[in-house]
Amino acid sequence: MENGPQEKSSCGYLDLPVFVGSALMVMPFVVLGALAPQLLKEIAGRTLAYLTGNWSWLYLASATFFVVLALIMALSPWGSIRLGNDNESPEYSLLSWFAMLFSAGMGIGLVFWSIAEPLTHFASPPMGPEKTAESARLAFQIFFQHWGLHPWGIYVAVGLPMAYFQYRKGARATISGCLTQATHGRWKHLGQVVDMLSIWATVMGVVTSLGLGALQISRGFSLAWGLPGGLATTAMVIGCMGVLFITSALSGVKRGIRILSLVNVGLMLALLAYFLFAGPLSYIANTFFFGLFDYVKGILPLSTTLTLFDNPSWTRGWTVFYWAWWIAWAPFVGAFIASISKGRTIREFVFGVMLLPALFSTLFSSALGGTAIWLSLFKGVDILSSTSRGLEAALFKTLSFFPGHEVVALLASLLIASFFITSADSAIFVIGRFSTGGDMKGAQTPEGRILIVFWGILLGCLAMALIWSEGLKALQTASIIGAFPFVFVIFLLLFTLIRSLSKENSRRPDPIGDVNSRP
Repeated sequence: MENGPQEKSSCGYLDLPVFVGSALMVMPFVVLGALAPQLLKEIAGRTLAYLTGNWSWLYLASATFFVVLALIMALSPWGSIRLGNDNESPEYSLLSWFAMLFSAGMGIGLVFWSIAEPLTHFASPPMGPEKTAESARLAFQIFFQHWGLHPWGIYVAVGLPMAYFQYRKGARATISGCLTQATHGRWKHLGQVVDMLSIWATVMGVVTSLGLGALQISRGFSLAWGLPGGLATTAMVIGCMGVLFITSALSGVKRGIRILSLVNVGLMLALLAYFLFAGPLSYIANTFFFGLFDYVKGILPLSTTLTLFDNPSWTRGWTVFYWAWWIAWAPFVGAFIASISKGRTIREFVFGVMLLPALFSTLFSSALGGTAIWLSLFKGVDILSSTSRGLEAALFKTLSFFPGHEVVALLASLLIASFFITSADSAIFVIGRFSTGGDMKGAQTPEGRILIVFWGILLGCLAMALIWSEGLKALQTASIIGAFPFVFVIFLLLFTLIRSLSKENSRRPDPIGDVNSRP
């Protein structure tokens, strides 16, 4: 392993230009959302119209390119290269590793959209008749496309370069660290801009999920236990969750984040088991296997077109939003996955990150979304009509038709809250590293604790500001806007990675062999 130069942050503990620049990029959204929500709504709407009208092709083509490149790297001789010393063992067990990467990479969004998205496509498909068995099957093909390989391929495109340069080349634990190490410091000032864009994209992507989670918890309280809903309850939820995710971030990765991630997976398995036993098991199984078949059959044509199902507006509203959301999450999820992947080979990293979470996501939605559509098809229950006040109520409305739903609604609320906390504390952990030039002291110092609290409060305030301005649409807009500049950063990262891997592979005595690899 090579050890590159370790650079100090530019102002003691903080990398002051990065910290101040990224904070100034975020603060106007908080101020406008609180004081002039209609103005924020208008500005965001115009920006969104421009990006989706002129740059949709960039989001669509980039996401597919990242997936293909990740698979090529895993299957090539590069796949045997270890992220660390050649004889280094993984730092975390497979279960802990999977739990943490899954909790950071999906979390609240999967719980929210597992029912809401299939139901929406079932009732309003991009093509063909609505509310039929055919539209139900199409709905899950679409969901599998959106939640399958593509999001995790995007995370690999950021996480793999970071893990490689950090553990094999001695780079700082930032995206700029990868670029400056690979170019021997020539891109130092560009690197600070890259870190600011990384924090910007992270904040805008994560706040989308925090807002979704807060809306869902608030609506769940209202439907399951008759508590008042609305903005006041949502603000209270964000405040309480904010205290918890800041506390978790202060405890660090090895304790708070790892333990909560394992709790997340346990709660998810419990909710999945409930739907498998209480719901229509045969229909769920058919949904999963037919959905998987349709996904594999359709992934190539759906991934190589700029207009899915010959429906431009639907493509911009759904697929472009999703690819932008994953790209906005990529700096924080990629950096976080990199931080827990020391000792794994490139092949282990790519397949572990891309395949296992995608498979679990599709199974989870087949159970939850399949049950909701089964109610619509065979029991005459129109879940969407009964949740006209918001998609965030779909999960709790579906639960209300099954025994013990009050208890399970509490379980679901705990799951959403736990994902809320792990998504936010993972994001704060990564933002803190980007703000300090890769300094890993984190919560071990007073400065680190102050930084964690600052970013935690800012995330909570921004989530509330966006909900106040326009709710779900404002949250989706934030993701697309935040992701745009970071697309170009990802391509830059991959360029430096491929160049470095090519040089290393040319020096290896047996590039085809996998001498140091362990299963």
